[in-house]
Amino acid sequence: MNPNKGPGQARCVMVLGTTSGAGKSWLATALCRWYARQGRKVAPFKAQNMSNNARVVAGGEIGSAQYFQALAARAEPDVRMNPLLLKPERDTHSQVVLMGQVDDALSALPWRGRSERVWPRIAQALDALRADHEVVVIEGAGSPAEINLMASDIVNLRVARHADARCLLVTDIDRGGAFAHLYGTWALMPEDDRARLAGFVLNKFRGDAALLAPAPQQLQELTGVPTVATLPMWWQHGLPEEDGVFDDRSVSAGEVTRTIAVIAYPRISNLDEFQPLKNIAGVRLRWARSPADVAGADWIILPGSKHTSSDLAWLRSQGLDRAVAAHAARGGAVLGVCGGLQMLGEALIDPHGVDGNGPGLGLLPLVTVFAPDKTVRHREAAFGALTGPWAALSGLAVRGYEIHHGRTAEHAAMAAAGERAIAVMPDELAWQNGAGNVLGLYLHGLFEDAGVLRALFGVAARSLDTVFDGLADHIDSHFDAGVLRSLIQ
Repeated sequence: MNPNKGPGQARCVMVLGTTSGAGKSWLATALCRWYARQGRKVAPFKAQNMSNNARVVAGGEIGSAQYFQALAARAEPDVRMNPLLLKPERDTHSQVVLMGQVDDALSALPWRGRSERVWPRIAQALDALRADHEVVVIEGAGSPAEINLMASDIVNLRVARHADARCLLVTDIDRGGAFAHLYGTWALMPEDDRARLAGFVLNKFRGDAALLAPAPQQLQELTGVPTVATLPMWWQHGLPEEDGVFDDRSVSAGEVTRTIAVIAYPRISNLDEFQPLKNIAGVRLRWARSPADVAGADWIILPGSKHTSSDLAWLRSQGLDRAVAAHAARGGAVLGVCGGLQMLGEALIDPHGVDGNGPGLGLLPLVTVFAPDKTVRHREAAFGALTGPWAALSGLAVRGYEIHHGRTAEHAAMAAAGERAIAVMPDELAWQNGAGNVLGLYLHGLFEDAGVLRALFGVAARSLDTVFDGLADHIDSHFDAGVLRSLIQ
């Protein structure tokens, strides 16, 4: 460990994983709340996040996971907590967001070529957080044993060294092979970095933990690293998945009274904003990738998209355009959010090569023109008078955020011919069709507003504070006694 740690620099706890999806984000969020409840001033950090789930914070945008971790830490989210955000637009290209702002020059660089360019900013952001806090909970990415990437690593072991972090290595035991994952990861780490591993964590375990013996002891004999926690499988903890999709096991139990189908196109974004719907008894959320998936749904939601034109083309290739149109023709409720709103219009026009041109679904008489500048801001606005299934929102003031390229407005020729979109929120934020069943809006976070849930479902939302406290209680119950405190001593 670094003997030259200066006064006022935070102790750092880092969560590494054997794979993506092992539970790093979940565990880091729980740690943020646990340390905050000990009276510590806590901040989260992830050097580089690859995700199309983002939130608006002071200075721009960061990954949603760090946003929620900041709230769990009772800290104000800011761009230092996730200095580099990669937002995939195609399989081989991502938009690069550095310190909250899109950086076109970095976006054009080869992936490996970015590391040394961005590392000074990453280190600076981490140092600033350490200077302002007592504990920094750091999340790694993927696995620290990806030896093909170690030379250009800026998110795992390089960060651990810079922060002098004590590390936990978490694995998903539900996938099988957990002990091999842990041992193999340890074996591929440089020897000096292995010394930072304070404990292994088995996540998503089903059954009697006593049946794991003698594997944890054997693993400790091989590596010198103890298994410090076995976390039971917990589907309904209430925290949004960072990048994964929900399934029926994570949806509240009970009789299904409303089925909501969310179109799951390849570049779906901000899917975390639908987590509150999962917490409502009687609501079933269904990912829709084919017409059969929307059959029988009460609502269809077209969520945000990082690349609207290509996701719209995919939607058509699956036959979902016809399924959505048929649902709307029957009077079924349709909601488009951000990119979904853009898809509901008549056309996408891209004079600057930002996203792509194409015909829309034609469910709202609107046209979207893409612009190079990106709108990233918090918004508060009130709905006007709505009709149909969305009438309960009439007059309701809501808070949310915008993250999008382009501007959407009425189709001039259609408006002149008398076919108008009904503006139901100021500043071109939301429109409704004449029949009242199709609603499109730019505002993300609609279902995170307690007033919206009361109006549409007649229920009170489970607060995020309750969710975070539940996570902290969970790790407090299942980590070996004294381990969490020892990580920052």
